[in-house]
Formats: sequence, C-alpha cells, structure tokens
Amino acid sequence: MEARVGVDGARKFLHQQPRPQQSQISQIGTIPQLLAGGIAGAFSKTCTAPLARLTILFQVQGMHSDVAIMSKPCIWREALRIVNEEGFRAFWKGNLVTIAHRLPYSSVNFYSYEQYKRILRSIPGLEGQGEHPQADAFVHFVGGGLAGMTAASATYPLDLVRTRLAAQGVGPSIAISFSVYESLRSSWLSRRPDDSTVLVSLACGSLSGIASSTVTFPLDLVRRRMQLEGAAGRARVYKTGLFGTLKHIIRSEGLGGMYRGIMPEYYKVVPGVGIVFMTYEALKKLLAQGPFS
Repeated sequence: MEARVGVDGARKFLHQQPRPQQSQISQIGTIPQLLAGGIAGAFSKTCTAPLARLTILFQVQGMHSDVAIMSKPCIWREALRIVNEEGFRAFWKGNLVTIAHRLPYSSVNFYSYEQYKRILRSIPGLEGQGEHPQADAFVHFVGGGLAGMTAASATYPLDLVRTRLAAQGVGPSIAISFSVYESLRSSWLSRRPDDSTVLVSLACGSLSGIASSTVTFPLDLVRRRMQLEGAAGRARVYKTGLFGTLKHIIRSEGLGGMYRGIMPEYYKVVPGVGIVFMTYEALKKLLAQGPFS
C-alpha cells in the first residue's frame, strides 16, 4: 500500500513539473524571431541556388522555342552546359541579390506567421493548440497565407520585377507549406515525442515543400513567363492575362507543359524547405536562451 502511494505521488509530482512546450519557444522576442527567419531563408536559398537556376531555365524553355523540336528536359545535361559555358560559380550568379531579398522576406514571413497564429487562436472556436485538429489546420493554412502575402507586400520595393505578380502565387504556396508542415510535425511529435527536433523539422519541411510545389507550380511557371516575356526586345507571347497564358501553354505544349521543370523544383524544395524549417526551429531554440529573449 505504501509503495503504491509512493508511486502515485511520484507520478503526480512529475505530472505537475513544467515541461518545455513549443509555444514557449515561439513566444521569444521580436528580434530573435526576425533573425531566425531571415537567416533560415538566406541559408536555404544559398544551398539550393543551382537547382533554382535550373528550374527557371526549364520553366522558360517553351516561351520562344518550337515545341516540336524542343528537347526533353535533362537536369544533368543542362547543368553541364552551364559549367562548360560559364563555370561552376555561375550557379550562384546573383545570389547576393537573392539573399538581399530573401533575408527581409523570410524574416517578415516567419514573424508574421507567428503573430497571425496568435491572433487567430484568440478567436472563439479556434483556441487551444492540439485539441481540435480541424481548427489547427485552419489556423495554420490561413496564418500561412496571410504571412506570405504580408511578406511579399513588405518586401515588394526590394524586388519589383520578381514580385510584380507574386501576390497571386505566394499566398497559396506559403499557406500550403505552413499548414502541411505544422500538421505533419504535430502528428509526428504526438507519436514520437523523443525524436530529434532537427530530424522532425527537416523531414516535415521537405514533405511540405513537395506538397506546396505540386499544387502551385503551374501558377509559378505562368508568373515566371509573364515576367520575362518581352525581355531583350523579343516579341510578346502572352497577351491575355493569367488564364489566357494558362490556355496558351496547354494548347501549345500540352498539360505536361504546365509542369516543365518540376523535377529540379522537387530537388530544390526537398532540401530547401526542409533546411528553412530546420534552421528556423534550431535558431529559435538557440536565441530563446540568448540576451534578446
């Protein structure tokens, strides 16, 4: 009897001890959150810059080419061509400009996502993390979409050409990425709470990147071609707006044309998005213990 009382007492004592929660980490100060988000985005972009360039090359391949003679996309052949013609460093051409845009964009993106989550959870019916999966999914999806549009709007003057049509695609992309990541991460940690945070964030981030790219890639391809048409004095190809461009690509290149360059995009987002979330979570934990917390 005494032994059982002792065991029950020990269990009650352990149950009452404060446990580190994810919400405590997410409630770090503004400066650590901005630093974590910005560094994570810049680091990921630098790591995946070669694949990003290959994706863009394949996306615009059909703009001024005869579809009948257009070669089947080959990642290695195109990569070797770039190395032979421009050298290995060409894969990172313009990377400093990209980082100059990505640092503030990623900072605002992650910071605003945390704030939108907090605001949405204050709405009756959406409060309580982990208690209502549907409410959680709604918060993550809407919060991610709002964060993406906020970040695009805040950094718009820094990259006018690249972001001219970004609001049409960045909202859904970030919404899907954040909601899939949060859902997978919550499900994983509920079943295996002792797994490494780095591993969980990397794996869930990679899967969220695949889901987001699969859904939004056609829109990104259209956005890219509309941005680049008319460059270097070439004739304009797409003159009928977003949906007219979609119809033109499908009619001239088939449905497969909407996913031209999707494989290097997958190769980019699997490590890229995983690195972003992994770095962000790791830096949040690190900076939560620093002088800015």
